[in-house]
Amino acid sequence: MPTRILPAVGDADAVRSITTLLSQLPDAEPVAPVVDSTQLVDTLARLAAESIDELPEVVVVHERIGPVPALELIREVALRFPAVGVILVTSDASPGLFQAAMDYGARGLVALPLSYEELASRVQAVAQWSVGVRRHLGSGGDVFTGVGGIVVTVSGAKGGVGATLTSIQLALAAQASGRSTALVDMDLQTGDVASYLDVQFRRSVVDLAAITDISPRVLADAVYRHDTGIALLLAPGEGERGEEVTDRGARQIVSALRSRYEVVVIDCGAQLNGAGAAAVEMADTALLVTTPDVVAVRGAKRTVRMWDRLQIRKAEETTVVVNRHTRATEIQPPLIQKITGTAVAATVVPANFKELQGAVDAGRVHELDSKGAVKQALWGLAGELGLVKSAEGPQRGGGRFRGDRGAVSFRRRRD
Repeated sequence: MPTRILPAVGDADAVRSITTLLSQLPDAEPVAPVVDSTQLVDTLARLAAESIDELPEVVVVHERIGPVPALELIREVALRFPAVGVILVTSDASPGLFQAAMDYGARGLVALPLSYEELASRVQAVAQWSVGVRRHLGSGGDVFTGVGGIVVTVSGAKGGVGATLTSIQLALAAQASGRSTALVDMDLQTGDVASYLDVQFRRSVVDLAAITDISPRVLADAVYRHDTGIALLLAPGEGERGEEVTDRGARQIVSALRSRYEVVVIDCGAQLNGAGAAAVEMADTALLVTTPDVVAVRGAKRTVRMWDRLQIRKAEETTVVVNRHTRATEIQPPLIQKITGTAVAATVVPANFKELQGAVDAGRVHELDSKGAVKQALWGLAGELGLVKSAEGPQRGGGRFRGDRGAVSFRRRRD
């Protein structure tokens, strides 16, 4: 059986040299190379969704792949696709880098300039390891394919547009439908998830930032189990400590959460920092919440353009959620879609602050009236995004989530 090898190389010259050598290896079947980290993860996720057998046995990662650094990318691939063996190609073959690559999940390291014998030896060994892992996992329908949990980030076009409330309700909807759910407050300086849920907890996301290998026990010590069942990873009580969470730390935290929970919702707030940017880049779905007014929509457009310039997220890969919507406003979702160049969620959240005021002031937004229009819309948005289990979630026209007190409509609002 030929060994399928997927090169992940951003440099054009390196692509040619690596693919040429790979094509000369015995029983090798190189596939079309990917040019950046996002394309690699997306390709593997698409193949894993079909079957574990569709995944390549070997992925070759070049040291200059971007925008995610090579070692961070290797860690994510190892966590999400454990049946794929990763080889790092690097000009630094020092013992220190070799140990670091192994710690991050690589199965081998090949030094530049490439040697046919060394590359052939590494590919053969890694391919045999991959085949052994797949044989151990088996080919039944219940085999874990390595895709991991769904990660959704929620960012605000500006402060006060409702990103935190949206994050909380999406997490509540996913948890109530029977999915294990984590809610992360990545608004590191001004996060309010704890206040909205009336929680006091000493641990925060900062406690995980400096840990290079986040074990399940370490993760369990850092999260707070809310009465609703959601696992909370909170922002630090001292905002200045937010600087301790680097983009590298954020990637490790998101990867660890993805491997432990079916749904991970991350409140990124309205200000961009390295940690939030890493979370948005890694997310399966990136939401940008705006209100239908000129200032907020301009903020949404500014954010989308900044994400694109920084290669964090393309406009077409971002979904705008319209909050506090009314039929009377001049700015409607189709206009927002045209201005921002993004997709706009079919579910809009109506303006009804009276419904929210008591719960917000009391820090009990998890106790919103299930018949309220705002909660129904936000839980409907969760259904639109695929965060709830369809078998247990409500069907079109309404239904009941486990643990919720009332019926929740899943009708999509169209204007």
